[in-house]
Amino acid sequence: MAKLKEGDKAPDFKGITTTGREVSLSDYVDKKLVLYFYPKDNTSGCTAEACSLRDGYSELKAAGFEVLGVSPDSVASHRKFTDKQSLPFELLSDGDHTTAEAYGCWGLKKFMGREYMGMLRTTFVISRGVIERIFDKVKTKEHFNQIMDSYK
Repeated sequence: MAKLKEGDKAPDFKGITTTGREVSLSDYVDKKLVLYFYPKDNTSGCTAEACSLRDGYSELKAAGFEVLGVSPDSVASHRKFTDKQSLPFELLSDGDHTTAEAYGCWGLKKFMGREYMGMLRTTFVISRGVIERIFDKVKTKEHFNQIMDSYK
């Protein structure tokens, strides 16, 4: 798939969330959706990013945003992560990386000289089915501010 750009129609997705409900893009049609892709529950960078969004969640909600995190972890792993970090938003289990692939967030990564396929940390802000913002250089500890500052 070609790389998505701001202004593109957002790919549809379906999946099971932390609470066990099935969601799709159409469930967020009346909100601005912060759809963020992250590699793994309970790792330092992913925890910092989730906590940044958690700490700014009430402000995001007041501005009309919903937040949905996506990683290849299981629903059970997501539940533990959500409980441990008191996350007020849901996480989507994408074990087969269908959603990540549709958004161009599953790709080649390098770590300590080793190459492997994995989740590319990226955030999309979607409004009425259209991608408004893309953050591919996520500052994990400041991600909430990155998002809000882009709307000033």
